[in-house]
Amino acid sequence: MYFPKDKFLIVGVSKSGRSACELLLSRGADCSVYDDGENETVLAAERDLESRGVKIVRKDGIEEAIARCDVVVLSPGVAIDHDIPVKAKRSGKRVTGEFELASSLCVNPVVAVTGTNGKTTTCTMIDCILRAGGLSPRLCGNVGTPFSSVLDGLREEDVVVAEVSSFQLETAARFAPHVAVITNITPDHLSRHYNMENYVFVKSRILSNLKESEYAVLNYDDGVVRNLGEKTEAKVVAFSVRSEVNGCYLSDGKIYFKGKYIADEKDFSLRGEHDVENALAAICVAEILGVKEESIVEGLRSFKGVRHRIEYVGCFDGTDFYNDSKATNPDAAVKAIETMKKPCVLLLGGKDKGLSFDSLFAEIGKSSVRHVVATGESRYALLSAARKACFDEISVVKEFRPAVELACLIARKDECVLLSPACSSFDAFSDYEERGDAFVATVKEFFADA
Repeated sequence: MYFPKDKFLIVGVSKSGRSACELLLSRGADCSVYDDGENETVLAAERDLESRGVKIVRKDGIEEAIARCDVVVLSPGVAIDHDIPVKAKRSGKRVTGEFELASSLCVNPVVAVTGTNGKTTTCTMIDCILRAGGLSPRLCGNVGTPFSSVLDGLREEDVVVAEVSSFQLETAARFAPHVAVITNITPDHLSRHYNMENYVFVKSRILSNLKESEYAVLNYDDGVVRNLGEKTEAKVVAFSVRSEVNGCYLSDGKIYFKGKYIADEKDFSLRGEHDVENALAAICVAEILGVKEESIVEGLRSFKGVRHRIEYVGCFDGTDFYNDSKATNPDAAVKAIETMKKPCVLLLGGKDKGLSFDSLFAEIGKSSVRHVVATGESRYALLSAARKACFDEISVVKEFRPAVELACLIARKDECVLLSPACSSFDAFSDYEERGDAFVATVKEFFADA
């Protein structure tokens, strides 16, 4: 790409799309933007970009915009099979994504983390450890800060720690991090990727361009991920909670890296086996980057969890409340349920991503969950799965706020309420963070009025 000459069409005026546009503007590029939505947030972003010389494209002008541009840049929320990238490719235009655009311009070392679950937690753990080790990490990507927004502020000594979603990997044709981490792969986003084979393929793209000088940190306990290690040219470093591997592993409650003792599991505030796996992955990255063991321990001890991931909200009228809004698929919800030690009222539901809830209710039937409140677009699919599993303690409420209030009423003293939706938030909220904040606000208001 030659920025002063090429013309760019950015599709999706989200946080990522806007950041991509600003990055291109800083390099003197000719930019146009298009978004399917016409809400006030989108319109405000378009007005701001228009004031800086960006051309705003409407639906009736999209054909002309595709013909005019040289490169189409997609926001992560825009699928590769959307009409615009399909038409652009047929016209011989280059189609890329915000993450790929930023990574292609980055000269700093990149640690990239993908997987169905645990990405944000693992990235945050890596960030804590690298800081304790005297390195200078810059956390970005799917964790909430677009890669393109931090690129120009990077210093020579900075290490980019990037969370990478399957949506971002769809357009990552040339991406090659120094360290690539895959936490796990279980069914998710099948409404976008159609089937598991496609989903696994997209996730595996994080390894596609790695050579012998790079590293692949892979979950040995996940058969799908383990098999991907046979197809990469990178040096494979494994992590496992069940086996002694060539990497980081747990044995009798103690954590080792290639036979070297690191710490006891109980030295850290880890919630369940999934958090231990995330910590092992983070330790692998730290060892690869040369962080000393004492700094690894210090960094993991400083880790206090991630917002919206089994986040303790507080105790109200004798009931504990947990915000796990980031659990946007059944596997993540199961992991959260397993950490609940008290009888639990579980809030499920949101946008239906085409996933089966049968295995979720099979696990719920064996857990501490006493009652389920199903809400949102997927509420009847959840009800159907509950009936199939002969789980009768379920209520169905269309709207989110009344569902939270009902959970508050159903829960008893010495029990807990867990929001772990197993679905994305896009039927009613802009993202999982907004949904989690709404849960917390509703709980506090309910007990303030009680």
